[in-house]
Amino acid sequence: MEEGTSKSPRHPAGTVTTASRCDYGDADPFQWDTREDCEVRQILDRIGDKWSLLVIALLDVSTMRFTELRREIDGISQRMLTVTLRQLERDGLVKRTVHPVVPPRVEYRLTPMGRTLHTTINALVIWTEEHQNQIAAAREEYDRRAAAEAAEVL
Repeated sequence: MEEGTSKSPRHPAGTVTTASRCDYGDADPFQWDTREDCEVRQILDRIGDKWSLLVIALLDVSTMRFTELRREIDGISQRMLTVTLRQLERDGLVKRTVHPVVPPRVEYRLTPMGRTLHTTINALVIWTEEHQNQIAAAREEYDRRAAAEAAEVL
């Protein structure tokens, strides 16, 4: 079989480039699929967005109500929190529980699968804390170079 030809039934066109495989098979797992319809990319986009990361981190600590989450997440709108919670629930990462009282009380908690993200998110936070000074210095250097290049053009 020719290089880049997939045996996967998920690729009805037959041929894909190595860098665009959604079904990794023997391919390097660090070669991410760039197609929008790849489920892996969609999941990474979901759990990697800034609001989802914050919601997951907060729910890892405890079950929370909508208003508690909104109060804890600076800058999130009611609509964005609603959308984020619905998407995380749809992905099976968050469980929404409605208590039959008046007014209705709704709580959110991580599912067992959602809890498995703790180690990964914690590693990302630790990496960020360890490298924040280097990143700040790189940003300052970049901004200096960009300003100097812009001044040369004028």
